[in-house]
Amino acid sequence: MASEAFTGLRFTAELLTRPPVSGRDVLATLEHFAIISYAVPADRVRPHVRQAFDLDCFPGSNGRPLVWVSMVPFEDQDFRFVALPWLRFRFGQTNYRTYVIDRSTGRRAVWFFGTTLDSWTVAVPRYAWKLPWHRGRIHFDCDYDALAGRYARYRMTTRSDWAPVELELEDSGRPVAALDGLPDLEQGLVTLTHPLTGVYYRRDGRLGTYSIWHDRLRCTSGRVIQARVGLFDRLGLVPYDEQRQPHSVLIQHRTEFTIYLPPGRYPGGGRSQDRKEF
Repeated sequence: MASEAFTGLRFTAELLTRPPVSGRDVLATLEHFAIISYAVPADRVRPHVRQAFDLDCFPGSNGRPLVWVSMVPFEDQDFRFVALPWLRFRFGQTNYRTYVIDRSTGRRAVWFFGTTLDSWTVAVPRYAWKLPWHRGRIHFDCDYDALAGRYARYRMTTRSDWAPVELELEDSGRPVAALDGLPDLEQGLVTLTHPLTGVYYRRDGRLGTYSIWHDRLRCTSGRVIQARVGLFDRLGLVPYDEQRQPHSVLIQHRTEFTIYLPPGRYPGGGRSQDRKEF
């Protein structure tokens, strides 16, 4: 039986309507976008998330609370500011996250453990905005078959002291039909594919936040052939010997994202004494 917390989650008009943009905001076409999620015991995740947030749990087969943790790799094809559309950047990126609920407001968000970025521009979010972003050498080896509507090959590697990765996926080409733990597919897709607010420990220990927007994703389901996700093993979230059995693999060949800048301080997010340095 699904957690009551998921009841009523739908792709509403509010979620699917893009807020106005300003010249400082960013537009980006993302390719090779994937969400690889693991269902793990909540007690593995709890030490890494501020106590002001509840984990967005769902019951496992034995009734033990589980929570998703996800890695989200993609390649920014044309990262560009609204006011400077001719200035474009291309780089690989991977976000590491879990899913939370703000106890004071009841609002859902993703909690970012951090991000790897394959670009010298990582210095801006890391030092100017104190985001937990790290440099990594990211390489995609992908072959998308447009006629079949699926990847014939999807491989990604990251060279990074903070979060090394070796990943190979198989793409079924079939739309996602179900997500284990939830009888209603839309509830799970809203949670996993459509969080628009991110929260994280800034590098100074305070809470930060930023917002994005994208249209509804039309993902195909996949499976893991090979996965060695260094950060998940190091944090004790998903040991290496569990990483070939994800909860779900969602793949989207291309999508458009809007990123609202600059990031800000999360309300009530003073310096944390229990922050873990990753």
